[in-house]
Amino acid sequence: MPILELSNISKHFGAIRAVNDVSFTLEAGEVVGLMGDNGAGKSTLVKMIAGNFAPSSGTMRMEGKDLVMHNPVDARRHGIEIVHQDLALCNNLTAAANVFLGREVHRWLGPIRILDYPTMYRRSGEIFAELKSETRPRDLIKNMSGGQRQAVAIARTRLAEAKVVIMDEPTAAISVRQIAEVLSLIQRLRDQGVTVILISHRMPDVFSVADRVIVLRRGHKVADRRIDQSSPEEVTGLITGAIEQV
Repeated sequence: MPILELSNISKHFGAIRAVNDVSFTLEAGEVVGLMGDNGAGKSTLVKMIAGNFAPSSGTMRMEGKDLVMHNPVDARRHGIEIVHQDLALCNNLTAAANVFLGREVHRWLGPIRILDYPTMYRRSGEIFAELKSETRPRDLIKNMSGGQRQAVAIARTRLAEAKVVIMDEPTAAISVRQIAEVLSLIQRLRDQGVTVILISHRMPDVFSVADRVIVLRRGHKVADRRIDQSSPEEVTGLITGAIEQV
């Protein structure tokens, strides 16, 4: 049974048709690259999956059950998390504080309820160890590299026990070494049975970690191909329109 199934999903903003009749399925523990030029409909599509937008038409199902969401909180409740391109981290807080942001653990000290920092440090450290990241719970975000920041954002999804993680351009504007670190983190999510939707303009990244690639053009799905049955040249042609739908 697919972890997530989209059937004939469309989104219209007045006369603007941002996404048109898109259907695909995602399996558990699968990395799927979502590619397309600016304005292809990628952001609108993932915002529907993440609960930001309601589809104009079509249905979504998760683990065989109808998926109806009114906001991102509903999506998180169903196990769908998104790692935004800007990561949405607080630079003045520690890694652990960011992992638990909005989900803080408390304990009682007599009649007073205080933050349980030891528990949050310990649990964050366990997640970083699972991800094989060198990020340390007590380190401040402002002192971290791009790869370490991605590890913190990904750790947040592991804390929530996400089933589907959407990653928006995770390797943009970071060094080659940090790119390798982030791609390794994505592979570890897959190894733990998490489904990853990887939005990226970087062809080498998608072809190095994804199992499939879905290509959008002008709001339409023009390809859904296994990586070993496609090539960067074919995907580039599909994105630009030099190759018709396959």
